[in-house]
Parts: sequence; structure tokens; C-alpha cells
Amino acid sequence: MAVKERILGKLKTVGDILLAPGKDRPYPAASEALTAARDWSRKGLPGDCFAPYAEIYDGLLPAFHQLATGALDVREVLPLCQGLLHHLSNLTKEEWRFKRELVFLPYKVTMWDSLESVWRAAVADEEHCLPYVIPIPYCDRNPDGTAKEWHLEASRYPKDVPVLDWQSVDLAEMRPDAIFIHNPYDDQNRVTSVESRYYSRNLKPLTKLLIYIPYFSTTGGMMEGQKLCAAYEHADYIVVQAEKLSAFIDPSIPKEKILPFGSPKFDKVLRLCQNPPAPPPAWRKKLKGRRVYFYNTSLGGMLGNTEAFLQKMKYVFDCFRGKENACLLWRPHPLLDSTFESMRREFLPEFEKLKSYYIEKQIGIFDDTPEIEDSIALSDAYIGDSATSVTSLFGLAGKPMFIFNNLLHTPPAEDDWRGAMNWGINLESKDWIITQGNKLYHAPNHDYHYRFYCDLSEYAHGGYYTTVWALNGKVYAFPGNAQDILVIGDHKIERRIPLNHHLEKAGAFRGPVHIGHYLFLLPILYPAIVRFDLETERIDYIEGLNDTIVRYVNEEWRVGGCAIWGDLLLLASPVSQQVIAIHSETLTIQSVIAGNPQNQGGCLAMLPDGDDFWMVPYIGRVVTRWNPKKNEAREYDAFPEGFLCHYYPFGYPCEDKPFTGGLADEEYVYLPPYWGNQYVRIHKETGVAEKWDAPFPVDIHGKNGYFFAGSTGGFGYLPDKKEILFWYAPARQWYRYDAKEKTFTPLDVTFDVDDLKQHVDGFREESEWFRYGCMEDAFNTLPDFIDGKITGSPHDKARQIRAFEAIAANPDGTAGEKIYQFTINKLTTTALD
Repeated sequence: MAVKERILGKLKTVGDILLAPGKDRPYPAASEALTAARDWSRKGLPGDCFAPYAEIYDGLLPAFHQLATGALDVREVLPLCQGLLHHLSNLTKEEWRFKRELVFLPYKVTMWDSLESVWRAAVADEEHCLPYVIPIPYCDRNPDGTAKEWHLEASRYPKDVPVLDWQSVDLAEMRPDAIFIHNPYDDQNRVTSVESRYYSRNLKPLTKLLIYIPYFSTTGGMMEGQKLCAAYEHADYIVVQAEKLSAFIDPSIPKEKILPFGSPKFDKVLRLCQNPPAPPPAWRKKLKGRRVYFYNTSLGGMLGNTEAFLQKMKYVFDCFRGKENACLLWRPHPLLDSTFESMRREFLPEFEKLKSYYIEKQIGIFDDTPEIEDSIALSDAYIGDSATSVTSLFGLAGKPMFIFNNLLHTPPAEDDWRGAMNWGINLESKDWIITQGNKLYHAPNHDYHYRFYCDLSEYAHGGYYTTVWALNGKVYAFPGNAQDILVIGDHKIERRIPLNHHLEKAGAFRGPVHIGHYLFLLPILYPAIVRFDLETERIDYIEGLNDTIVRYVNEEWRVGGCAIWGDLLLLASPVSQQVIAIHSETLTIQSVIAGNPQNQGGCLAMLPDGDDFWMVPYIGRVVTRWNPKKNEAREYDAFPEGFLCHYYPFGYPCEDKPFTGGLADEEYVYLPPYWGNQYVRIHKETGVAEKWDAPFPVDIHGKNGYFFAGSTGGFGYLPDKKEILFWYAPARQWYRYDAKEKTFTPLDVTFDVDDLKQHVDGFREESEWFRYGCMEDAFNTLPDFIDGKITGSPHDKARQIRAFEAIAANPDGTAGEKIYQFTINKLTTTALD
């Protein structure tokens, strides 16, 4: 209970004793309870507010002592004591100035920074607050979810942070006014878990306000796993670091629960960067006279592609080994070891080998200190993954950040720049291509020789625009992650056609489909299909279909295949055989089941074949030939011997994504592999599937990390199939396919390297989800960054800080103060009500 309730409870104990029969009246117990009430009143009331209470306590306590010894006449004194006690209780009930008890429940000391500035604001407010820090135990979990090993890090907190023993505090008895937590997962985290009594659902009944402050900060976006965590339901308030991040929280969470006050993590890093601490003695020799590079190995980078992550570590160590002017400060994520143990155990020996190599060869500093902000303050630059809260701390501090591509672990060869280019050609507007981020390139001689035309965005990357359409004398750039359509001319953006703004996150659209004088923008996360009239530029929205045509499966958004059938746009489900048909003119909608309703493999691609469509599955080996006019379907499920799919990037056998976009001719359907291990063709009449001896190897990796593809490639063609192209992704090469001769002829698609270099960004605003930095590629390598030889714009500290202030409320270092003041005001308002 809060201070007032605790005092009233003690006073009630005293009152009950005074009402007991004389011979059973334990005056010593009454004195003990009254003394406790007095002590809490003195502790809980600010300044001189205790004075009127002190006078009453000072009168009652001696009286109780004398009553206990028989020195006073009970019949005369007891009524007076009861009257004073009643008066004291009433005063206490009406008192609104009692200090608020705030409890902070950190579990990992390395995450204490997410609460610290709120606690410091509470400590500074001696008149109104009694703050307590109670480090709580947590465990590493086995793969089956059971506890493997328990940890308590109470002894590792800074000396100026007094902590209480979690076993000595009964929160159910204490009932603090507010509890602050930074673990939102309860029992839903596969890697770690706090002790169950500290799950949010168990804490909420014990306090007036349960407030969750994220243990992480962000560069502008949030992971899908942060959209809806267990604590969101039970917390009274959820702090986010900026208003725009409220949009990342699941819509089921009431908006009034979300507080865009900033991050206490920013408060601390700003304070320390202004006044850096002395380095630990063991670091000083290695730091002296060297530029310090903070190397962050994140959980997301490791889990995303563990093999590439480990290769990248070795490459980084080798780049720094022997450098006289550079010091590598490697700080692994605090949960990296336990995450390897619980989720990537087969890679743990290699990780430990690399860790030992780094330490034994004394390549740099191994940082396992509890406070990351100290290390940031002592570092000159950041290298590592982008999707980590550490980048936001460096961002607001204004220190340069070089963002890794973990697939790159060798220096680039002469033509490896080709691997990073987007080579996606729109067959209806082949003279235009968006590549090198959001840059528009043009082939004025219609010869696939592209030169820079203009920039489409203030951001270097982020996939804002993905497709160009030159129609009716106009050039349009259509969005991927932007929410407008651009009209291009005279080497600039002439105007913007805005769409309804719905998203603050990436993943808006997959691309457009052309039917008649309309283009349909198909959504991923944007909440509607957008129809754009190429003649009038009118925009219409078709809502309510996303749940059918887009689904989140196996930690990725999957969109169903699409096709054109006369005036109808056909959109398939990625998880079933359902197909939505939208009339391009009237926008009337029909729904049909294409084939076996029990087939839950979904549709990745729809291949036109006269009156039929071949539906390539997302999962499984059933390819469906569907005739929409008759609504008849035939299933083909006989695959060649030895055909397997392997889940990227982990390599285990699976049934997912066997094929990409294929091609149907008069006799066969040709299916290039996605995650499959063979090119396959199916005889249309017999249904026999056999290995197709395509002239390209099955490969998703390319010759090196610069050419990683993710799939082998596929066919591209317009509905009339007058021109058929084949994209072989691992080599970044287009081919023209002769359907009659069954031959592939390379297309000479080229860029001028000097032209590309002139438009390399270097350090620039990257996207709304990563505000500023320099990306690793063939033009800017890690050795380039270490040697200060960046191609493109140099680092601009002031520009970087401005960019990151856009996603940090209270960027002046006062987030903790604002969170604390809100808490006190809310508690005071509630008490007065």
C-alpha cells in the first residue's frame, strides 16, 4: 500500500487495541504500531508538513508508555487518547501531501539506463517522492522454455544507486503508488524470463500505476514483435520515444495509454557524451591515440542469418587486426551468449571460438561493462547492424555510424557493385529504372544503357519508390514505402499526388498492376488497394481485402499471387485457395475458391495460360491449374525425384516457396526454383513433372555476398507474351527468352560506373526508419571507413543530430523528468478525485 494507507493501517491497529477489554489491551504493541506510523509520517511528508502530526504523536506515545506501566488512570486518559487518535486518523485521511512511493524493477543491469533518468528525477524530488530500486531475478531458458540458470545482478549497479533485496520486499504488502518495468514479455520470451511474480499481470493488482518503459530505443521503426507484448494489456501506460512510434503499437491498445515522452536511454548518453567518464584502467593503453570503433553484434543480426553473422565477425576482426591508428571496441548484446545457447546452439562452438580468437589475439577491447553509455561516450564511431537500439544512441550523440551488410565479408572485386543494384525492369516502361536507393535512371536511347536522371526522395534508401510507368506522355514513380505518387519531368519531381496517409512503418505496397487506363497499387501493410486513373489521376480505395490477400506467416508478410483476366484483377490468398476478383471499372468484388478448399498452401504466383491460370504454391507441392470461366481446377503434385526445398537462411528441409514466377507454353509449364533445388517443368496433359535442364545453376547466394539473391529468379512478360524475359538473380543478369527455340540471350543492361559513383550517398538521411548514416557496399567498404576514404558525402554531425531529433521526444535529455512529472501529476490528480 502507499504511504498514507500504510500509516492508516498502523493507526487502525492502535485503535483496535484501545477498544480491546482492559486486561487484554497490549499497550506495547500499540506503542510499536504508533511509532511505525509516526516514522512513516515523518518519512512520507515533505519539509515542515510533519510538524502538526509530530505534536500529536509526541503526546500519544508517552501516554501509551505510562498506561502500560500503570502510571496513569486508564479511565481518565484512555478517552483522551482515543480522541487524539481519531483526530490523527482524520488528519491523515485528508492529507494529500504524502510522498509517492515509486518502485523500479530492473532485471538486467545493462538495461537499467531505460529507467535511470526517471529514477534520478524521483530522487531529486525529495519533497514528493520515495523511490526504490529493486533488481529482480531472471533466468536463461532452455529451448523447451524451462529455466536453465537464474541470475541476479543487484551487486552490479552503480554505487550511487541504492538497491533493495528483492526477497526483503513484499510488493503485495507495500502496494507502491507506481511500478516501472522495462520487460514487456512476461512468459512470452523464448530466451529469458523474469521471476513470475514480476510478470505484468501479477504486478498490476499491486499498484495504482504500472508503467512500461522500453528497454530499447529505436532509429525510427519497431520490430513486428514489439507490436503487441504481454505487458501492453496490463500496463496503465506505455512510454514510446516519439509520437510517430505510437502507430507501431497494435490498434487494440487504447491510444490514451501511450505516452510519447522520449527515452531515458537518450538522457543518459547525452549527459555522458558531454562529460565522458574515465576509461577502465585495462582499456587505457589500447585507447590512447587511436580512433575508437564501437562494434555492436545484435540479436537481430545473429538470428536473421547466423552463418553470415559469424563470417562477418571474422571479417571485422581481420580488418582491425594490426591497425595502429584504430581500436575496435567489441560490445556483444548482453543476451547474445544465452540466445546462442537457447536458439542457435549448433553455432555456439563457432561463436565461442571467434570470441576466444578476439580476446587471445588482443585484437581490441572486449566490453562487458554494465553501462553501454560509458562505452558510447568513449567511442568515436559505430559499426554494426542498423536494427538495434544502440544506433539511436549514437545517432542522437552525433557520432558517425557505418552500417553493415552482414553478407559482405570479403573486399569487393571490380564489378561487385552490380550486386547492390536494383535491376527490376518494367516491361511497359523499359527506359526507366529506380535503383541505387531512391534514384531514377533513364535510358534515353532505348538501349538499356541507364544514366542518372533525378533523386526521388530526401532519403537515400528505404524503398520509397520502386516502379516507374511512362504512360500518356507522363512519367510516374509509384511507391513502395512512400504514400504518394510522383510525376517526373525535366530531371525533377514536378508534382506529388498524395495518397491517404495511414502508415508510419515500412512495407506499404508491393507494386502496381496495369489494366486498361488504371493502375492498381497492391498493398502489403497499407490498408487498401489503390486504383489510380491514368487519364484523370483520380484515386479510389478498395478496403477490407487485406486479410485475404496479405498474411503474416513464419515471421514475414506474404502476399498472394495476382493476374489479369479481361477486365478483372485477380488476387490470390497466400494461405488458401481463395481468389478475389475486382472489376477494374466498376470495382465490384467477387470471391471464389480456386480448386480444393482443403489445400492451405496458398498462392505465390499466378501464371497465365490462355483461359487457365497456374497457381504456384507458397507451401507444399500442389500446383493448381485453374480455369476461372468454368471454375474448374486440376492439381499437379508429382514432383521429380530428389526435389527438396531448404529454408533460407538455415538450410533445413521445408515445404515453403518451391518456385518463383514461371511460364506456360503450349506443352509445358516451366517453374524456376525459389527455395527448391531443381528447375522443374510439368507436362500439361500428362501431369508428369520432370527436372528441367535450364542453362542456369540453382543458386540463391551468388558468387559472393555482394550478389546474394534469395531466390534463383524467374520469368517476366506482359499478358500477350510478345516479349519474354528471364531474370537470373545470382548473376544480376537479364535474358531474352525465345519461346520457339527455347533459348536465352543475355540483355546488355548497363550503367556507367563513374555516373554511379557521382551519386553514391555516403553519409546521408537513410530512411524514416534509420535516420542517418553510411551503408556498407562495394563503393564504401569497412576498410574505406577505417581509413577515412568514404565515397559520397562526408559525415555531418549537426545534420545527423537534426535527423535523429525527429524521432526523439525531449531530445534535450529531459525524457526521464517528463515521465516522472506525468506520474506524480497523475497520482496527485487521482488522489484529489
